[in-house]
Amino acid sequence: MKVKFADFCAGIGGFRLGLKWLDWECTYSCEVDERCENTYEINYGDKFDFHDITKIKPNVIAKYDVFCAGFPCQPFSISGVSKKNALKTPHGFKDPTQGTLFFEIKRILESKKPKAFLLENVKNLKSHDKGRTYKIILDILKYDLNYDVYDEVIDARSYVPQHRERIYIAGFRDKVKFSFPVKEITAIPKFRDILEKKVSDKYTLTDHLWSYLQSYALKHREKGNGFGFGLTSLDGYSRTLSARYYKDGSEILIPQRGKNPRRLTPRECANLMGFTQLYPDYKIPVSDTQAYKQFGNSVVVPLVFDIAVKIVETVNSNSFKT
Repeated sequence: MKVKFADFCAGIGGFRLGLKWLDWECTYSCEVDERCENTYEINYGDKFDFHDITKIKPNVIAKYDVFCAGFPCQPFSISGVSKKNALKTPHGFKDPTQGTLFFEIKRILESKKPKAFLLENVKNLKSHDKGRTYKIILDILKYDLNYDVYDEVIDARSYVPQHRERIYIAGFRDKVKFSFPVKEITAIPKFRDILEKKVSDKYTLTDHLWSYLQSYALKHREKGNGFGFGLTSLDGYSRTLSARYYKDGSEILIPQRGKNPRRLTPRECANLMGFTQLYPDYKIPVSDTQAYKQFGNSVVVPLVFDIAVKIVETVNSNSFKT
Protein backbone atom coordinates (compact mmCIF):
# COMPACT_ATOMS: atom_id res chain seq x y z
CA MET A 1 0.00 0.00 0.00
CA LYS A 2 1.26 3.49 -0.84
CA VAL A 3 2.22 5.92 1.89
CA LYS A 4 -0.29 8.78 1.79
CA PHE A 5 0.73 12.28 2.79
CA ALA A 6 -0.78 15.74 3.17
CA ASP A 7 1.23 18.76 2.04
CA PHE A 8 0.55 21.92 4.09
CA CYS A 9 2.10 25.31 3.31
CA ALA A 10 2.92 23.59 0.03
CA GLY A 11 4.50 26.50 -1.88
CA ILE A 12 5.56 25.12 -5.25
CA GLY A 13 5.66 21.53 -4.07
CA GLY A 14 9.24 20.96 -2.92
CA PHE A 15 8.05 18.34 -0.43
CA ARG A 16 5.69 16.82 -2.97
CA LEU A 17 8.40 16.47 -5.61
CA GLY A 18 10.76 14.71 -3.21
CA LEU A 19 8.04 12.34 -2.04
CA LYS A 20 6.75 11.70 -5.56
CA TRP A 21 9.91 9.79 -6.34
CA LEU A 22 9.16 7.42 -3.46
CA ASP A 23 5.75 6.83 -5.02
CA TRP A 24 4.00 8.42 -2.05
CA GLU A 25 0.45 9.58 -2.79
CA CYS A 26 -0.52 13.18 -2.06
CA THR A 27 -4.10 13.17 -0.74
CA TYR A 28 -4.27 16.87 0.12
CA SER A 29 -2.25 20.06 -0.38
CA CYS A 30 -2.85 23.65 0.62
CA GLU A 31 -1.07 26.97 0.08
CA VAL A 32 -2.33 30.48 0.78
CA ASP A 33 -0.10 32.20 -1.83
CA GLU A 34 -2.12 32.01 -5.03
CA ARG A 35 0.93 33.13 -7.05
CA CYS A 36 2.35 29.64 -6.53
CA GLU A 37 -0.70 28.07 -8.15
CA ASN A 38 0.52 28.12 -11.78
CA THR A 39 3.85 26.56 -10.89
CA TYR A 40 2.20 23.91 -8.73
CA GLU A 41 -0.54 22.95 -11.18
CA ILE A 42 1.62 22.74 -14.29
CA ASN A 43 4.11 20.43 -12.55
CA TYR A 44 1.75 18.17 -10.57
CA GLY A 45 -1.43 18.18 -12.63
CA ASP A 46 -3.72 19.44 -9.89
CA LYS A 47 -4.32 22.58 -7.88
CA PHE A 48 -3.68 23.01 -4.21
CA ASP A 49 -6.46 24.05 -1.84
CA PHE A 50 -6.22 27.83 -1.84
CA HIS A 51 -7.23 28.35 1.73
CA ASP A 52 -5.67 30.00 4.72
CA ILE A 53 -4.67 27.10 6.99
CA THR A 54 -6.69 28.74 9.77
CA LYS A 55 -9.87 28.16 7.73
CA ILE A 56 -9.23 24.47 7.00
CA LYS A 57 -11.56 21.95 8.62
CA PRO A 58 -9.57 18.76 9.27
CA ASN A 59 -12.62 16.50 8.91
CA VAL A 60 -12.88 17.28 5.17
CA ILE A 61 -9.30 16.22 4.46
CA ALA A 62 -8.82 12.71 3.06
CA LYS A 63 -7.01 10.22 5.28
CA TYR A 64 -3.20 10.36 5.19
CA ASP A 65 -0.26 8.75 6.98
CA VAL A 66 2.30 11.55 7.03
CA PHE A 67 1.77 15.27 7.64
CA CYS A 68 4.31 17.56 5.89
CA ALA A 69 4.76 21.31 6.29
CA GLY A 70 7.45 23.86 5.61
CA PHE A 71 5.60 26.44 7.70
CA PRO A 72 6.47 30.13 7.22
CA CYS A 73 9.95 30.94 8.49
CA GLN A 74 9.94 34.75 8.39
CA PRO A 75 8.78 35.19 12.01
CA PHE A 76 11.84 33.19 13.17
CA SER A 77 14.56 33.82 10.56
CA ILE A 78 17.53 36.03 11.39
CA SER A 79 16.75 38.41 8.54
CA GLY A 80 13.04 38.37 9.31
CA VAL A 81 13.57 39.12 13.00
CA SER A 82 16.07 41.89 12.17
CA LYS A 83 13.60 43.50 9.78
CA LYS A 84 10.72 43.28 12.24
CA ASN A 85 12.87 44.70 15.03
CA ALA A 86 13.82 47.63 12.79
CA LEU A 87 10.15 48.23 11.96
CA LYS A 88 9.19 47.69 15.62
CA THR A 89 6.76 44.94 14.67
CA PRO A 90 6.31 41.60 16.47
CA HIS A 91 8.06 38.41 15.44
CA GLY A 92 7.98 34.76 16.40
CA PHE A 93 4.76 33.64 18.09
CA LYS A 94 3.88 37.31 18.61
CA ASP A 95 3.56 37.76 14.84
CA PRO A 96 -0.23 37.74 14.41
CA THR A 97 -0.23 36.47 10.82
CA GLN A 98 2.60 33.95 10.57
CA GLY A 99 4.01 33.00 13.95
CA THR A 100 0.72 31.51 15.11
CA LEU A 101 0.57 29.08 12.18
CA PHE A 102 2.35 26.45 14.25
CA PHE A 103 -0.75 26.30 16.45
CA GLU A 104 -2.80 25.57 13.33
CA ILE A 105 -0.42 22.71 12.61
CA LYS A 106 -1.03 21.50 16.16
CA ARG A 107 -4.80 21.73 15.61
CA ILE A 108 -4.69 19.57 12.47
CA LEU A 109 -2.25 17.03 13.93
CA GLU A 110 -4.45 16.73 16.99
CA SER A 111 -7.53 16.11 14.88
CA LYS A 112 -6.15 13.72 12.26
CA LYS A 113 -3.47 11.95 14.35
CA PRO A 114 -1.29 10.91 11.39
CA LYS A 115 1.29 8.19 11.95
CA ALA A 116 4.17 10.58 11.33
CA PHE A 117 5.01 14.15 10.43
CA LEU A 118 7.88 16.09 8.88
CA LEU A 119 8.30 19.82 9.48
CA GLU A 120 10.92 22.24 8.12
CA ASN A 121 11.96 25.71 9.19
CA VAL A 122 14.97 28.00 9.48
CA LYS A 123 17.87 27.17 11.78
CA ASN A 124 17.11 30.25 13.89
CA LEU A 125 13.83 28.68 15.04
CA LYS A 126 15.90 26.75 17.59
CA SER A 127 17.44 29.85 19.18
CA HIS A 128 14.59 32.33 18.69
CA ASP A 129 13.61 34.14 21.90
CA LYS A 130 16.52 32.45 23.75
CA GLY A 131 15.18 29.00 22.90
CA ARG A 132 11.75 29.55 24.45
CA THR A 133 9.91 29.41 21.13
CA TYR A 134 11.44 26.05 20.24
CA LYS A 135 10.77 24.60 23.69
CA ILE A 136 7.07 25.46 23.29
CA ILE A 137 7.02 23.69 19.91
CA LEU A 138 8.74 20.55 21.20
CA ASP A 139 6.62 20.40 24.34
CA ILE A 140 3.45 20.60 22.25
CA LEU A 141 4.58 17.90 19.84
CA LYS A 142 5.89 15.58 22.56
CA TYR A 143 3.55 16.05 25.50
CA ASP A 144 0.32 17.54 24.14
CA LEU A 145 0.22 15.45 20.96
CA ASN A 146 2.23 12.43 22.20
CA TYR A 147 4.65 12.10 19.30
CA ASP A 148 8.13 10.63 19.51
CA VAL A 149 10.08 13.61 18.15
CA TYR A 150 13.48 13.92 16.44
CA ASP A 151 15.09 17.07 15.14
CA GLU A 152 18.28 18.07 13.37
CA VAL A 153 19.78 21.10 11.67
CA ILE A 154 20.98 19.91 8.27
CA ASP A 155 23.13 21.84 5.80
CA ALA A 156 22.01 21.09 2.23
CA ARG A 157 25.63 21.41 1.05
CA SER A 158 25.77 17.62 0.94
CA TYR A 159 23.14 17.70 -1.81
CA VAL A 160 23.55 20.97 -3.70
CA PRO A 161 26.32 23.59 -3.94
CA GLN A 162 24.57 25.90 -1.48
CA HIS A 163 25.12 26.61 2.22
CA ARG A 164 21.54 26.21 3.45
CA GLU A 165 20.98 25.21 7.06
CA ARG A 166 17.45 24.30 7.98
CA ILE A 167 15.92 22.49 10.93
CA TYR A 168 13.91 19.35 10.21
CA ILE A 169 11.56 17.91 12.81
CA ALA A 170 10.18 14.38 12.42
CA GLY A 171 7.63 12.80 14.71
CA PHE A 172 6.06 9.35 15.08
CA ARG A 173 2.99 8.21 16.99
CA ASP A 174 4.82 5.09 18.16
CA LYS A 175 8.10 4.95 20.07
CA VAL A 176 10.71 4.39 17.38
CA LYS A 177 14.39 4.50 16.58
CA PHE A 178 14.90 7.18 13.94
CA SER A 179 17.94 8.97 12.57
CA PHE A 180 18.21 11.64 9.91
CA PRO A 181 20.26 10.84 6.79
CA VAL A 182 23.98 11.49 6.89
CA LYS A 183 25.55 12.27 3.54
CA GLU A 184 29.22 13.06 3.21
CA ILE A 185 30.24 16.20 1.33
CA THR A 186 32.18 14.38 -1.35
CA ALA A 187 30.69 14.07 -4.81
CA ILE A 188 28.32 17.04 -4.59
CA PRO A 189 28.19 19.22 -7.69
CA LYS A 190 30.28 22.35 -7.84
CA PHE A 191 28.52 25.66 -8.24
CA ARG A 192 29.51 25.83 -11.91
CA ASP A 193 27.61 22.57 -12.50
CA ILE A 194 24.23 24.20 -11.85
CA LEU A 195 24.80 27.08 -14.29
CA GLU A 196 23.24 27.38 -17.72
CA LYS A 197 25.58 27.65 -20.71
CA LYS A 198 23.81 30.51 -22.46
CA VAL A 199 22.38 33.31 -20.35
CA SER A 200 20.74 36.56 -21.41
CA ASP A 201 22.59 39.79 -20.68
CA LYS A 202 19.54 40.95 -18.70
CA TYR A 203 20.90 38.98 -15.73
CA THR A 204 24.18 40.96 -15.72
CA LEU A 205 24.20 43.70 -13.09
CA THR A 206 24.06 47.26 -14.37
CA ASP A 207 27.04 49.51 -13.70
CA HIS A 208 24.90 51.48 -11.27
CA LEU A 209 23.80 48.45 -9.22
CA TRP A 210 27.28 46.88 -9.21
CA SER A 211 28.81 50.16 -8.05
CA TYR A 212 26.19 50.49 -5.32
CA LEU A 213 26.76 46.95 -4.02
CA GLN A 214 30.53 47.45 -3.87
CA SER A 215 30.14 50.77 -2.04
CA TYR A 216 27.63 49.24 0.38
CA ALA A 217 29.96 46.35 1.16
CA LEU A 218 32.94 48.67 1.66
CA LYS A 219 30.97 50.90 4.03
CA HIS A 220 30.03 47.95 6.22
CA ARG A 221 33.54 46.43 6.14
CA GLU A 222 34.89 49.72 7.48
CA LYS A 223 32.38 49.48 10.34
CA GLY A 224 33.42 45.91 11.04
CA ASN A 225 30.18 44.41 9.76
CA GLY A 226 29.91 41.41 7.46
CA PHE A 227 27.17 42.79 5.23
CA GLY A 228 27.83 42.75 1.51
CA PHE A 229 27.39 40.85 -1.70
CA GLY A 230 28.33 37.22 -2.21
CA LEU A 231 30.58 36.68 -5.23
CA THR A 232 30.43 32.91 -5.55
CA SER A 233 33.40 30.68 -6.35
CA LEU A 234 32.51 28.56 -9.37
CA ASP A 235 34.35 25.61 -7.85
CA GLY A 236 32.72 26.04 -4.46
CA TYR A 237 29.23 26.68 -3.14
CA SER A 238 26.95 29.66 -2.72
CA ARG A 239 25.31 31.43 0.15
CA THR A 240 21.68 30.67 0.97
CA LEU A 241 19.15 31.48 -1.74
CA SER A 242 16.42 33.57 -0.09
CA ALA A 243 13.01 34.82 -1.15
CA ARG A 244 14.47 38.34 -1.36
CA TYR A 245 16.82 37.34 -4.18
CA TYR A 246 14.60 39.17 -6.66
CA LYS A 247 15.60 42.53 -5.15
CA ASP A 248 19.23 42.67 -6.31
CA GLY A 249 20.60 39.13 -6.29
CA SER A 250 23.39 40.27 -4.03
CA GLU A 251 23.67 37.13 -1.89
CA ILE A 252 24.57 34.94 -4.88
CA LEU A 253 26.46 36.71 -7.67
CA ILE A 254 28.23 34.92 -10.49
CA PRO A 255 31.59 36.29 -11.70
CA GLN A 256 31.91 36.90 -15.46
CA ARG A 257 35.11 37.53 -17.38
CA GLY A 258 35.19 41.08 -18.74
CA LYS A 259 31.73 41.88 -17.40
CA ASN A 260 29.96 42.84 -14.21
CA PRO A 261 28.75 39.84 -12.19
CA ARG A 262 25.30 38.45 -12.91
CA ARG A 263 22.50 36.97 -10.88
CA LEU A 264 21.13 33.45 -11.22
CA THR A 265 18.43 32.68 -13.75
CA PRO A 266 15.22 31.05 -12.46
CA ARG A 267 16.32 27.75 -14.04
CA GLU A 268 19.61 27.95 -12.16
CA CYS A 269 17.63 28.55 -8.96
CA ALA A 270 15.69 25.34 -9.69
CA ASN A 271 19.02 23.57 -10.14
CA LEU A 272 20.45 25.05 -6.94
CA MET A 273 17.43 23.84 -4.93
CA GLY A 274 17.71 20.34 -6.37
CA PHE A 275 14.39 20.39 -8.24
CA THR A 276 15.99 19.31 -11.49
CA GLN A 277 18.01 16.50 -9.90
CA LEU A 278 14.81 14.48 -9.63
CA TYR A 279 12.72 16.23 -12.28
CA PRO A 280 14.89 17.68 -15.11
CA ASP A 281 11.82 19.05 -16.89
CA TYR A 282 10.49 21.02 -13.92
CA LYS A 283 8.53 23.91 -15.45
CA ILE A 284 8.73 27.57 -14.42
CA PRO A 285 5.63 29.32 -15.82
CA VAL A 286 5.92 32.53 -13.76
CA SER A 287 7.89 35.77 -13.96
CA ASP A 288 11.50 35.92 -12.82
CA THR A 289 10.47 37.88 -9.72
CA GLN A 290 7.93 35.27 -8.67
CA ALA A 291 10.30 32.40 -9.50
CA TYR A 292 13.01 33.87 -7.25
CA LYS A 293 10.52 34.19 -4.38
CA GLN A 294 9.15 30.69 -4.91
CA PHE A 295 12.48 28.87 -5.05
CA GLY A 296 13.91 30.96 -2.22
CA ASN A 297 11.03 29.84 0.01
CA SER A 298 11.25 26.17 -0.94
CA VAL A 299 13.07 23.11 0.38
CA VAL A 300 16.04 21.28 -1.14
CA VAL A 301 14.26 18.43 -2.89
CA PRO A 302 16.85 15.59 -2.77
CA LEU A 303 17.34 16.21 0.95
CA VAL A 304 13.59 15.82 1.54
CA PHE A 305 13.72 12.63 -0.51
CA ASP A 306 16.47 11.17 1.70
CA ILE A 307 14.64 12.09 4.91
CA ALA A 308 11.47 10.48 3.54
CA VAL A 309 13.41 7.29 2.83
CA LYS A 310 14.43 7.18 6.49
CA ILE A 311 10.83 7.81 7.57
CA VAL A 312 9.63 4.91 5.41
CA GLU A 313 12.29 2.63 6.90
CA THR A 314 11.21 3.66 10.38
CA VAL A 315 7.49 3.29 9.70
CA ASN A 316 7.96 -0.12 8.08
CA SER A 317 10.04 -1.41 10.97
CA ASN A 318 7.31 -0.66 13.49
CA SER A 319 3.83 -1.93 14.17
CA PHE A 320 2.04 0.83 12.29
CA LYS A 321 3.05 -0.34 8.80
CA THR A 322 1.16 1.22 5.91
